[in-house]
Amino acid sequence: MSLIKKSKDKIVNFEFNKEYIKVITEKISANDSTFINNSFKEMHPADAADIIEHLSQDDRENLIKLNNFKIDPSIFIEINEAIQTEITKYLSNESIVYILKNLDSDDAIKILENLDEKNKNEILSSLPPKDRFVLLESLSYPEDSAARIMQRQFTAIPSNWSVGQTIDYLRENRDLPEEFLEIFIVDNEFKPIGTVPSSKVLRTPRDAKMISITNETQFLIPVDMDREEVGRMFENYNLNSACVVDKNNKLVGMITNDDVLTVLAEEAEEDALRLAGVGDEEITDGILTKTKRRFNWLLLNLFTAFLATWVISLFGATIEQMVALAFLMPIVASMGGNAGMQTLAVTVRAIATNDLTENNFTQTILKEFSIGILNGIIFAIISAVIVQLWFQDVILSLIISISMVLNMIVAGFFGILIPISLKKFKVDPAIASSVFVTTITDVIGFLSFLGIGAYFFY
Repeated sequence: MSLIKKSKDKIVNFEFNKEYIKVITEKISANDSTFINNSFKEMHPADAADIIEHLSQDDRENLIKLNNFKIDPSIFIEINEAIQTEITKYLSNESIVYILKNLDSDDAIKILENLDEKNKNEILSSLPPKDRFVLLESLSYPEDSAARIMQRQFTAIPSNWSVGQTIDYLRENRDLPEEFLEIFIVDNEFKPIGTVPSSKVLRTPRDAKMISITNETQFLIPVDMDREEVGRMFENYNLNSACVVDKNNKLVGMITNDDVLTVLAEEAEEDALRLAGVGDEEITDGILTKTKRRFNWLLLNLFTAFLATWVISLFGATIEQMVALAFLMPIVASMGGNAGMQTLAVTVRAIATNDLTENNFTQTILKEFSIGILNGIIFAIISAVIVQLWFQDVILSLIISISMVLNMIVAGFFGILIPISLKKFKVDPAIASSVFVTTITDVIGFLSFLGIGAYFFY
């Protein structure tokens, strides 16, 4: 069953249709731009973007170069960022200017920042002076700042206006955003005083002053605030929108919850990829690009693997005496590594959300220590029973039990200590923590297991 419904004049698809992509591909080959234009007009922009993303690179290029085909800005902004960059290579500067002029400033910035400097400057010079000034100012701020995700289009009115004046202004002014939930109330210096929901304006008598219905509880976001901090603010206080202010506390833009949702999704994806050591990798990236991004961490992992191997080599005589130790070594290392990664994932998330503070640091360490002991004891018993049934050797069962408890404790301890230490040295814990945690658990696991084995057998 295809899940399709009509939303205003757009058809919204909730189920991906491979057959339709095949049809689009055939229409591209036939140079039927009329069919494609009409089809995209009927679709929700996100669905049209989805189809473009699932075309082959050659088909995307042919689509963009079709006569009489002009990609809609609302569709373009929904396309995956990596594919956007690819498509801009096929677009003329005039087409890019057209797209930018028909997007909100925050969306326009996303496109601009992915262009090379030459094209960026050419396109900026082709924009109207007002638009160029706005975009250049936004580009002057750090990439991960609030200024990069804020909208310059917002609705603000003086505090001394009446409700009637406000309604007339909203009806008559063509430069206002088409949709807005909140109206910002400002003083004579354009500093925000508070907000008024648009619904409240409609339900208040015309002669009432706007200041009388203003919600003075407001959240001011500095232009240079990190976008992750912005996301946490929206999440903590359940905000629909918030005003962005410059260093003089003057209103310069606003951030809405849909902007924040995008940021939170991007940050979550980024942290997940970094924990795996692949950085900001996209599925559309080329072989050489992907190889280069993964190489450094794989190289570091190789050296740490040699370190673990060196530890094993110190106990060669012990392994020769009791070959069963060699069979059981991966068990201890694997359990410690997995336990460490569990703690690491929880810790990195806690750091990202500011849940881990100086006040609860000691308590968190003790909690992970206790978890390590408890899991260590449980899995030590399970491992000892299996080893006893397998090898019929009490001492061997005892060795794996003791080393299992030690390694689980170490895994929990370093799983939280390493990311915190990296954070202190201003290194992103999501990037480097996994390699170090894996190395430590391997080394400690082998050292404890083989060291205890040497005590009993050598």
